[in-house]
Amino acid sequence: MKKYGLHGKLSATAGNGDKLAAILLKASKLVSTAKGCHLYLVSKDKNTPDAVWVTEVWDSKEDHDNSLAVAGVRELIAQAMPLLAGMPEKGQELEILGGAGINQQQ
Repeated sequence: MKKYGLHGKLSATAGNGDKLAAILLKASKLVSTAKGCHLYLVSKDKNTPDAVWVTEVWDSKEDHDNSLAVAGVRELIAQAMPLLAGMPEKGQELEILGGAGINQQQ
């Protein structure tokens, strides 16, 4: 079974990259307990301090979508939205083929 992935960049307003990253790290802890979550990776861009990247791997798109119902996730989204410099960029949807740490035999 192939996994579902997302990779996208969120740009914070000037000086708010660290605050945005902190909120996303809290979100990663919440969704790590959600059904089908294999990875929720938060990264900072070394060359653009207010850009934060999120990479996710899920069993399915449905599992990803259902993660929005995890207690506390919507509240963190509400905290993050005012820090964004515009709407989040449309991320890349990925079909995960495999790799280190990803078990495709499920």
